[in-house]
Amino acid sequence: MLCLHVCTMLTNKQLTKKISLLDELIKTYNSSKQEAKRDFATYESNYLNRLKKAIAFFQDLTTKAINLTNFHKQKMGRPEKLILEQRVKILLIQRYMQRSNREMSKMLMLFAYLQNIDISYKTIERLYDDERIKIVLFNMNSLIHKELSITKADASGDGTGFMLSIKQHYASIAQKLKEKGKVNTKRRKTFYSFTLMDVKKRIYLAYGTSYQSEKAAYNKAMSMLKEMNISLNSIRLDRYYSGKNLVKNLNQTHKGIKCYLIPKKGTKVRGTTAWLEMLTQFCNNNKEYFREYFKRNQSESGFSEDKRRFGWRIPQKIETRIDIAYFSIFTWHNLLWAGQ
Repeated sequence: MLCLHVCTMLTNKQLTKKISLLDELIKTYNSSKQEAKRDFATYESNYLNRLKKAIAFFQDLTTKAINLTNFHKQKMGRPEKLILEQRVKILLIQRYMQRSNREMSKMLMLFAYLQNIDISYKTIERLYDDERIKIVLFNMNSLIHKELSITKADASGDGTGFMLSIKQHYASIAQKLKEKGKVNTKRRKTFYSFTLMDVKKRIYLAYGTSYQSEKAAYNKAMSMLKEMNISLNSIRLDRYYSGKNLVKNLNQTHKGIKCYLIPKKGTKVRGTTAWLEMLTQFCNNNKEYFREYFKRNQSESGFSEDKRRFGWRIPQKIETRIDIAYFSIFTWHNLLWAGQ
């Protein structure tokens, strides 16, 4: 009863005023923070150590993930050139090296005597249609979550886009897509991904991809989170997701979750208790609220890191293949942070 009473003390006039001052409040908050400068020499050294650990972890984890499946029997029909472990490793190595199917097949030819692999680019292309690989990648990430004891998380969620054509750069049209409600009108030129991250450990929890909209990718990410059997203590999302129905749905799935969203213009003081509590905290304790909300920057820096490392373009066109390509980026991100 006390909680309801506190929530109802907030008025529409107070909320509207606070939202109107939002830019000024954020500017004041940011000016009070001191940004730590990055030591690039130390960063490069740390990254090489992380990469060594990731590769060792990658070798061990692939075998464990396959052992969790029942794919050990040989498939009926024509014998496969590659065993499942080789298929998974080639796909992940290709994504890390940012090579096309043809380039990857040529690289493998150079090392054929070492690896006993001789395959065409078509074989590599078909890796993206192999559902077994997606299950193995799921198992690998599930094992990482288990290794790091991630069952409940303080999460940040954000969406980004990748170009499917080398003629355009996603950043050059991102603002236009935002203005249109993050709905893709340039079919087969861009695609959306939405990824949830544990803000304390920088590990990705779940993701979704879609040609249509970022919201569709968000829904897929939430479904995957459920499959991963991870619950949320808190979540931070950008203004696009700020709405009382979303908060209501999150509370139904993750009881007691704390939501940190920035209210949109025109937001009124009505809705569920969780929504009203969030609005009250936003109005009454800006500094603490912003401290939690801006942990969402972890997601943005994660995307930036991934795109610098793996590129802004996904060289696939079919939606299921794009999904596997992004899943491999998602997996590499977690492998590189699991050893931290």
